[in-house]
Amino acid sequence: MIGMLKGVVEAVGAEEAVIDVSGVGYLVSAGSRTLARLEPGAEVKLHIETHVREDAFKLFGFIEETDRAWFVHLQSVQGVGAKAAFAILDAVPVSEIANAVALGDKSTFARAKGVGPKLAGRIASELKDKPPPAGRSLSIGLAAHAAADSSAGAPAASAAVTSEREDAVSALLNLGYQENTARQAVAQVLRAEGEEAALGDIIRLALKELAP
Repeated sequence: MIGMLKGVVEAVGAEEAVIDVSGVGYLVSAGSRTLARLEPGAEVKLHIETHVREDAFKLFGFIEETDRAWFVHLQSVQGVGAKAAFAILDAVPVSEIANAVALGDKSTFARAKGVGPKLAGRIASELKDKPPPAGRSLSIGLAAHAAADSSAGAPAASAAVTSEREDAVSALLNLGYQENTARQAVAQVLRAEGEEAALGDIIRLALKELAP
């Protein structure tokens, strides 16, 4: 299995790109947001999700590991395939997907092309009680990981928001709140205050949300 590719962008198409790794060109399917950030001739590191079937061997690429993890997580819902998962990731930032899952907000998923109200409702319902995807690296969202992604040309904002979200949820769990309740409160705060909110403010405002 292939989990990561690091090489040079050889070509970019409407739904896929060719990545030259030591003279071998890998055909990688990707969403429009990822493809828009690939420049022919530029070096790139892509996190890869590999799908192997009897009649196909497909690589799906993502600049950020959090996107790859959510791509897999979304497909745990019946009726969500690679196309729908890409559509959701193209239409909605990962941080807002996490908010929508915690709050059971189907309208967020309905914003994606090809995702109708029924499927959007199923996604919101089935994922609400599941923990968010952890990704492949225990260091995801930490400073060292963010710095590495930043040096490779990928913004570290998504990883930073993921880290603060999980730190805030952990703090509420330590205070005795249930995980679903804690995630809903943190999601409400991040949705209202924005991704730039400081950790201390997130915890303080979440406790206010949880106050009887």
